[in-house]
Amino acid sequence: MSAISLKINGKDHGPIEVRDDLSMNDFLREVLGMTGTKFGCGAAQCLSCAVIVDDPDGTSATMPTCTAPAMNFDGKSIRTVEGHASNGQLTALQEAFIRHFAFQCGYCTAGFLNEAQVLLERLEHQPVAREALEQTILVALDGHLCRCTGYVRYHEAVRDVILAQPARYLL
Repeated sequence: MSAISLKINGKDHGPIEVRDDLSMNDFLREVLGMTGTKFGCGAAQCLSCAVIVDDPDGTSATMPTCTAPAMNFDGKSIRTVEGHASNGQLTALQEAFIRHFAFQCGYCTAGFLNEAQVLLERLEHQPVAREALEQTILVALDGHLCRCTGYVRYHEAVRDVILAQPARYLL
């Protein structure tokens, strides 16, 4: 057993005693009751379990939680799917996912939403040319698996959010 402390969706948690072999996915779901992060393949291949890890330098990246021990997140600041909406208001990205019915069964949605959020934040600091947008979205969402084959709808939703504010995300 070891103690971990971390920030999740802006709220401090810990120190909390956990088994050294407890996965971050199980920590979120079973210890904290945060069930938005899904357990998909159990091999960090489908990325349904991806959360956003915020680095001290202001950058962010997604990380799978199904194979990563909770101990690896000690001292980190992360965001889960539960942290997107604020005061009951969905983000533009969440609204776009709904408009496009991107989620279908919804199992992979948390991972796609987190990855798309990281992409939007990156584009705010490093915009791309309009002609590079499709490839940029494709690369960003690559690796996330959707068993309902909703890929096109996820891509369309992300594209719509970016094109709604081109000065924010595009060169």
